[in-house]
Amino acid sequence: MIVREIVLTCSNPHVARAAVASIGGDFARKFSKAAANRNLSSGLLAAKLVGEFACRAHEGDWAALGEATRGADMPVLSGLRYILDRATKLKSDDAPARRMSAAPSMLWCQPNRSCA
Repeated sequence: MIVREIVLTCSNPHVARAAVASIGGDFARKFSKAAANRNLSSGLLAAKLVGEFACRAHEGDWAALGEATRGADMPVLSGLRYILDRATKLKSDDAPARRMSAAPSMLWCQPNRSCA
């Protein structure tokens, strides 16, 4: 399952940094600048956002992530971009109805995983 691979691999800051660089273009430049503004590397910010997605996403979020990867030439990069785009838009959006569910996803947040 590709969405599982995205979460497992891109939760690692080194892998996430390489993935953001592979996405490239304006997206990578803007994302890296946003990370630098928070005193973080692009990999640390991306890994943090992937972890938050994994812990807070509801069923519709997972379905949309799956749809974002379907048919893509590089599904991991497409899925990561979806997660990062969504997370950065939600953080700048004050509308609570658009935020991901605060209830942890049981798929990823097990007792041995931290979802704080």
